[in-house]
Order: sequence, then structure tokens, then C-alpha cells
Amino acid sequence: MSFRLKAATAAAFALTATVAVTAADMSSASEVAPSVVSLPGNQELNAAPAASKPAVVFAAPREVAQPLANLSDSADVRADNLSALVASHGEAESVDGDMKCLAGAVYFESKGESLEGQLAVARVIINRAKSGRFASSLCGVVYQPGQFSFVRGRGMPAIPMASESWREAVAIAQIAMQDSWNSKAEGALFFHARRVSPGWGKRQLAAIDNHIFYR
Repeated sequence: MSFRLKAATAAAFALTATVAVTAADMSSASEVAPSVVSLPGNQELNAAPAASKPAVVFAAPREVAQPLANLSDSADVRADNLSALVASHGEAESVDGDMKCLAGAVYFESKGESLEGQLAVARVIINRAKSGRFASSLCGVVYQPGQFSFVRGRGMPAIPMASESWREAVAIAQIAMQDSWNSKAEGALFFHARRVSPGWGKRQLAAIDNHIFYR
């Protein structure tokens, strides 16, 4: 066999092997659609497919409880002590009707005394209105004849509305109406100053500041 014939035969075998390998590679990749990359001149080049990525799963959002300290306008926030609760009411609101009668009784009967003493006076007014033994309204209880010495007919003396004592009285009246703080004289219907001894024969519940409270 001549040298040229041998060379031609070897080239034919090499071409046949290359075609077989190429066909095998194309067969193994036929399940993956190649992506197409555009080249200048409107030519297209088959690029290797990008590796598939797992789907991203987002966790369900969690409800975050806000601390009470951030809820400044919430009416349910409880203070650590009565003084803090009174302070949280801020400046005295404009009150009228039963609330003014209640705050007025607190002011005239216990201004200058401890907040606990003022709250106990407010609770007596409220307890009387609920008892069925006195008038059914707060103003009716306050203005009932012969019950409170500060009452003048169907009225009470003028009150300095800008005073700290009035601010406290209004706050205490609101706290008592909301029942947001327990009094040391819970259930009391009567009280008198320590300086007198009426001999009522009633059950004593508490002695706070200048008053003694009874059921």
C-alpha cells in the first residue's frame, strides 16, 4: 500500500471516531434545553445550560408582641404604684356631672392626704351609689342632706381648677370609677375624722391618714 493511501485510510478512521464521540455527547445532553446566546451579526451560540437552583422558601412571618412601654395610648397599662398611676393621667381633664361631684368630694374631704386616703373616700361615694341604701347617683350621694359638711345646699364651694390638689382629685375619681386600683378600705360605706368618736357600732375596715372607714 502506498504512503498516500495509508495516510488517507488513517484520516478516515480518525474522522469516523470523532463523529461517534460527538454523537454520544449530543445524545447525553438531549434532555437539557441549551440556552441561546446572541452574538454580533445575528449569530447564535449554544451555551452550556446554567445549573438549576433549589426554590427559595420563605418562612411564615411571626407576630411580634410589642412591649407595653411602647403603647403610650393604651388604657390597659398598669402602673407599679398608685402614685405612678395618678401621674399617668396627666393634667386634670374637664369633668362635669357625676364625675365632678365625685372629684369634688375627694377634693374637699381629703385634699392634702395620701393618695390611698383620697381613693378610699372616692370608693365610699361609689359604694353608696351601688348599695341601694343611698341615692343611686354619685351627685345624689354627695348632695344627700346631712352627709358631707362641705356641701352648701345643692352645690359646693369654688375649686381652684389649676391646683395640684384638683388634678389629683380628678385622677383619683377616674381611677376609682375604672376600679383600676384596689383601695385599702374596699367595701366601706362610712368614714369619719379621727378627731371624733361617733360610736357608730359599725365594723371598722381601715384607718388611713385622718379618717377611719367602716362597713
